Amino acid sequence: MRRFNDHGQGNAVAMSAVSKALYMPLSIASSVAGGLLAGRIFTEIWQRISPSDQEPPNPEDLDRSGREAIAAAALQGLVFGLVRAAVSCAGAHGYRAVTHESPG
Repeated sequence: MRRFNDHGQGNAVAMSAVSKALYMPLSIASSVAGGLLAGRIFTEIWQRISPSDQEPPNPEDLDRSGREAIAAAALQGLVFGLVRAAVSCAGAHGYRAVTHESPG
């Protein structure tokens, strides 16, 4: 069994590895929550700007316009990207506030 003392680097490295192991499940959970939030935000925006009040078009649905499908995909990508960045940034700041370590 290896023991770490407070004078060497071993204890800091071990704590960092444990902290990073704890950060991974929190990161995954916040990513899932962010994805759900982004989906709700996108649906709300699409319902407000869509003239037909229909669900966002499937790109393979030939009854809907290709322009509408591309616009929906672009809007969805924008919303998901912004929410993902915001959630990741907030999670990293929260992690650092609690552990006093950078997650990355």
